[in-house]
Formats: sequence, structure tokens, C-alpha cells
Amino acid sequence: MNKYQEILKQYWGYDSFRDLQEEIITSIGERKDTLGLMPTGGGKSITFQVPALAQEGICIVITPLIALMKDQVQNLRKRGIKALAIYSGMSRQEILTALENCIFGNYKFLYISPERLDTEIFRIKLRSMKVSMITVDESHCISQWGYDFRPAYLKIAEIRDLLPGVPVLALTATATPEVVKDIQSRLNFREENVFRMSFERKNLAYIVRKTDNKTGELLHILRRIEGSAIIYVRNRRRTKEITELLMNENITADFYHAGLDNAVKDIRQKRWQNGEVRVMVATNAFGMGIDKPDVRIVIHLDLPDSPEAYFQEAGRAGRDGEKAYAVILYAKSDKTTLHKRIADTFPEKEYILNVYEHLQYYYQMAMGDGFQCVREFNLEEFCRKFKYFPVPVDSALKILTQAGYLEYTDEQDNSSRIFFTIRRDELYKLHEMGKEAEALIQAILRSYTGVFTDYAYISEESLAVRTGLTRQQIYAILVTLTKRRIVDYIPHKKTPYIIYTRERMELHDVHIPISVYEDRKVRYEARIKAMEEYVTTDNICRSRMLLRYFGEKNEHSCKQCDVCLSHHADNHLSETSFEELKRQILFILNKKKLTPADIANQVETEKEDIGEVIQYLLEEGVLKIEDGMIYISK
Repeated sequence: MNKYQEILKQYWGYDSFRDLQEEIITSIGERKDTLGLMPTGGGKSITFQVPALAQEGICIVITPLIALMKDQVQNLRKRGIKALAIYSGMSRQEILTALENCIFGNYKFLYISPERLDTEIFRIKLRSMKVSMITVDESHCISQWGYDFRPAYLKIAEIRDLLPGVPVLALTATATPEVVKDIQSRLNFREENVFRMSFERKNLAYIVRKTDNKTGELLHILRRIEGSAIIYVRNRRRTKEITELLMNENITADFYHAGLDNAVKDIRQKRWQNGEVRVMVATNAFGMGIDKPDVRIVIHLDLPDSPEAYFQEAGRAGRDGEKAYAVILYAKSDKTTLHKRIADTFPEKEYILNVYEHLQYYYQMAMGDGFQCVREFNLEEFCRKFKYFPVPVDSALKILTQAGYLEYTDEQDNSSRIFFTIRRDELYKLHEMGKEAEALIQAILRSYTGVFTDYAYISEESLAVRTGLTRQQIYAILVTLTKRRIVDYIPHKKTPYIIYTRERMELHDVHIPISVYEDRKVRYEARIKAMEEYVTTDNICRSRMLLRYFGEKNEHSCKQCDVCLSHHADNHLSETSFEELKRQILFILNKKKLTPADIANQVETEKEDIGEVIQYLLEEGVLKIEDGMIYISK
């Protein structure tokens, strides 16, 4: 047994690795830059956790998923492995303590969001850390050609410059061949080095159900197929509406979207994971890093805008290897909705410039001012004031971010803060605050330092545990103390921010590069078209369509998607006869181009059967026809 297998057995209790895990581990263990393509549920975390434990030093894991960070840190600690996470919402002191622990505390893993890589405090402390390897999760986010590009990922290459010789392991579950090359280039791989696991999911049946009555079809499916389910919709309002519909039909359900409070999200996620709730109705904010193996069905009521997003979301079904279903409910009107997203995601350049100009009026920003200014941003208020719709404004701000004029962050989870506005000796002279208020103040003073000199981040949850008060009571007491001018309490809230990366410029000097706008729009349109083809094509195996999109050649059909099942029902040829005919036709075409009549003369069977097999091979792209001559597609 090698050292990697010993670690696997010691900490995870497994005797052997799954497909491709060991090859990836060996590659990064030999300090080679490595890209691992593994579908959802393929066991990605093992590929960096095992080699990191086999080496001295700490592994830095870069991921945008806070839920995943917390889960993995918790799971590693349960196994007796020292791990930390740094994410938005932590106070400066908490971050500083965590980074000091990485230097002196013999920790093995530091999980960090890409946005944090650019902070001065992180880069200073990084120089003192003994780093064994860098892991980049969701690495497709670094590619502008990918479906989920995030500018913060571009900072990873700079971190590599600070850590010469430290190898990188990039991981993703979805990447086209073009994106695979781009990931390696942008992460400064010393040489190309890719390990691919087949994206084929043999236990997952892909179904497209065409219907004008989606809710009726949804209820029919949920009653027919038992077990845990996820239903994806496009907007937050729909999550609640569909949940209410299901509850009225006695199907237990909860809804989930990015606008919910973290505590609420955690409770709902746990209820669903524990099986207390059967169905989770969610936007695409749900599912990343969530490890529930027994999901039997994933249903899309609205179309995703890329095969990549669909593959990720559908892939959350059947991770236990048992039979599962990925269903899209498709109505003709969905095509129009899908194409409208192009205009929403890439509004006209003039519109983008108008949003930029109105932003200056919103903040009353003078020309030449603004550099490195950080401002809270209320999207609804901005749209109300300047008569915009939220979706295209959100897109315009993201394009301005990628063009380098500002940084538009999504909702940041800011912890509550408190500052004592009176001196410590004055506080002790106060009377008649009540037992509960006094107990709370004592708990704050014992738990947090510096509250008389600056705002300190506090957690109402931990104060509730320490005092025995409810969170609502703590909130009410702190609001009262604020009114009495004893403290200044800023409750937790979710706020997007605008950070100016350049000073305010004249409109004629604001340029949006072709690479940020035109090139990305062309690729977005191609993804929309691919998604449209997927749902409207009814003569090519759905699994093969998805695999082909990701550059995987697959010569066999899945025999379980709606296309394969209908083809099998229509096909009076037995499977054996069909495969034999296919083999004969390809054999004789291997020598030269032939007409259909020539083929029929050389194969002894019914012309109708030959025609059926030729038609199938043409639809699958195996054969091509030109000027009446059929030949094998190279």
C-alpha cells in the first residue's frame, strides 16, 4: 500500500481510489501543475486533500463557495485534520488570527475566496507561510470563454508569482475543450497536463418533456417518482410560488435563493438533507458543494442559459449511483424567454455608458474623484431613481467590472457590528438597564475586544448561546441601547458594493473592449443556441449531445433518455440486428463513398432497415452526405 492509500484508509476508511483520483494525486504529488476534469459527484476533494496530507506545509484552497468552505472545514476537523476558512463577513481580527494560525499553527488547509487573494494583509502573511500546493476549485471561472467568468480569479496567477515552484491543482466539473486550454494558460501551467474523467452518467436518465401545463406535469412526475428532489426556477419569486403549490398538494417542500438570511438557508438546507423535506425549490444559488447522494430527480421548470450550467445542476441527481432522472419541462414560449436573456445579459453599449454616468449622479461623484472609493449599492433604489429595470443594470455593472472601471460585488454578508459610544467607567455607573441588558453587555465585553475604540463584529447567535436569550431579544436590547446612546449597533445585512477601481472618467474616455463585450456575447449566444438545440432535438441521444458539447466522443447511446426510449419503441429492428447493420455499413463505407442504392446492393437485408440505420448515423454525425454520396465523417 502506497502512502496515498494509507492516508485514504486512515482518514476516510476507503481501501482504494475511484476512477482517475489516484492519477491526479500522483501528478500533483510529483509537483506537476495539474488540471482534473471530474463531473459533479466524482470525488474532487479527495484529489487535493490526500496529497496535501502527504506533504509538509499548508494547502491553499481557492473556492467561491462559502457553504462548501464551511462544510469541508467542518468535515476535515471531524477527522482530526486542522483546517481554516477565510471569507467575507469575518472581522479583520478574525482574519488576522486565522492567517497567524496558518503560519504558526501547523494547519494543513486554508480555504479562501478569490476576492481575498488581493488583500494586502493576505499577501503579507502569505510570504511567511510554508505552502505545499494551491488548489483552484471551480477553475472554469478563470476563463473569459467559460459560462461563469469571475474577474477575481485572474488574481490567482499573481499569487503563483509570490510562491515560485508551488504546484497548482485546478479542478472543474464542466469545461469545453476551449476552456480547458484557457484554464491552463491563465494559471500559468508550466506544461499542459489534463486528466479527464468521462462525463457520462450511466445511472442518470436525461428527459425533455414538452408541455404547456408545466405545473400539472411537475405534480404528475413527483407523484410517479419517489425520493428526494430539486426543482430549479429562474427567479426568487417563483421559488416561493412553486413551494406553496407543492405544499397545497401535500408534498413537503422548502424554497432557497441568494436573498435569504444565512441562518434560514442553513436550516432549510439541513431539513432537506436530513429528509425532513422532500423537495427543494431553488434558483441556481442552491446546490454548489452540497453533498446529498440520494437525490432521485432534478427538474428544471425554466431553461438554464448554458449546457455547462445545466450539466452541473442536473448532475446533482443520483450521486449514489442508483437510477435517477434529470428532467426539463419545455414550453414553446421558453425559446423566446431564452433569447431575451441575450439582450438582458449584453445590453447595448450606449445603455452601459448611461448606467455608468447615472452611477456618478447617484453617488454625486465629481470628475476625477472616486478612485478606490467603496460605496454601498441599492439596486432597487438606483433603478427607481433613474427608471431602469434591474436585470440589464446588473449585467451592465458586471460588464463595467470586467472592463476594469469598477468592481461590483454581489450581496456581501456583513456581520453585525457594535461600538460603545460611552467610556468604560461611564458604563459601570449606569443603573436600571435591566438584568437581561446587563447580562448581554457582560457577554459582549467578555467575548469581544476593542469595543470602546472601534466597531467590533459580533455574532448574535453566539451571544444567544452565552446569555440564554433569543436572537430577537438580543436585537431588541441592542436597539434600545442604541436609542439611549450607550452603543451604536449596526445589524447584520446583505449589501452589494461598488468599488471604484479607477477615478470617474468622461464618457468619451470609457471604452468597453471587444474581448469583454463582442467576443463574450458571441460565446453567450452560442451557449444559448446549444441549450435550445438540446431541448428541441428529438432524434439524437441526449447524453451523447451533452458529452459531444464537452468534447467527449461517445459511440453508444444511453438507452434511457426520452429520445432513446422513443427511438427504441419506433424501431422494429432488434438491438442486435441494428448494431450488426451499423457495423456492416461502416465497414463498406470505410473503403469509399457510396450512394444509398450501392449500400443496399452490398448488404443483404430489407431496404427499409438499411435506410433507418443510415438515417440514424447521419443524424448522429457519424456519416455525411454530399451530392448523393454517403461517406464517414472524419
